Amino acid sequence: MSTGDVNGVADDRSAEELGEVDILFFQIGDSEYGTDASQVLRIDRALPDDLTVRDLGLPHRGLRALVFDTPEGEGHLKVDAVNGVRSVALAVLRRMPAAAAAAPYAVGICLDEVSQRPVLLIDLAETLKTQGRH
Repeated sequence: MSTGDVNGVADDRSAEELGEVDILFFQIGDSEYGTDASQVLRIDRALPDDLTVRDLGLPHRGLRALVFDTPEGEGHLKVDAVNGVRSVALAVLRRMPAAAAAAPYAVGICLDEVSQRPVLLIDLAETLKTQGRH
């Protein structure tokens, strides 16, 4: 079944009518990532103990932190820059295939309209779990 098909029948609705999600795009080192903007409570100044995930790369300076909610309280992920929030059609998001054997925080991929490069989408709360912080 292709995007826009309902029970095998073509659906004339646009991607916008099928749904969108706001993605917050951010930079760690030389790489761009995205996350569901609704996970982010605020953007704050980074603190020395804020989370870095080696597999995502080390920040050049890491002066900012994405603050997000977890069952145990707030989590903070160090980032170099926040590149903005854009609405992305659900139809262009792709789940991370199980065969990819990616980290649990890697939930999918989307094509960045600006750079025309794929952007890894991550679940912020899962980044804490992979670092042994709950």
